[in-house]
Amino acid sequence: MNIFQYAMQMEKDGEQYYRQLARQTANKGLHTILMMLADEEVKHYNAIKTMQTTEPRMAETTILTDARNIFVQIKESGESFDFDIKQTELYRKAQDIEKESRDFYTGKADEVTEEYQKELFLKLADEERKHYFLLDNIIEFISRPEYWLENAEFFHSEEY
Repeated sequence: MNIFQYAMQMEKDGEQYYRQLARQTANKGLHTILMMLADEEVKHYNAIKTMQTTEPRMAETTILTDARNIFVQIKESGESFDFDIKQTELYRKAQDIEKESRDFYTGKADEVTEEYQKELFLKLADEERKHYFLLDNIIEFISRPEYWLENAEFFHSEEY
């Protein structure tokens, strides 16, 4: 399996995991965010697939802004929340996957010789970093939803 096939499989696995998490959450807002993450993984898959034959362009993402808007809607709804510890563990596993993906793409960027491949791998690494950040906010939200919503203007929000 070459690096492109491996990377595509990682993205496909990530998509499936996010869709599985979405099916397991009762919160409509979190469901939407998880489906957005799954859709982002599909975009990554397609960009990597294209990279094998041509110089790809990866679309800009608005996932952090979109997620911020969803959390504002959750806050304004006044909905009460009840999350279990198992959910937190599932999101931490997703974070681990995002970190591994980021590290993989950063490493591959150092290995490839074509500049456009290097740029795409670095862009993918940055996307995975954003996903990790979003998951961190989800974990904080489900751990302390009332406190988090009272004190959030979403994302304890540095886009680092």
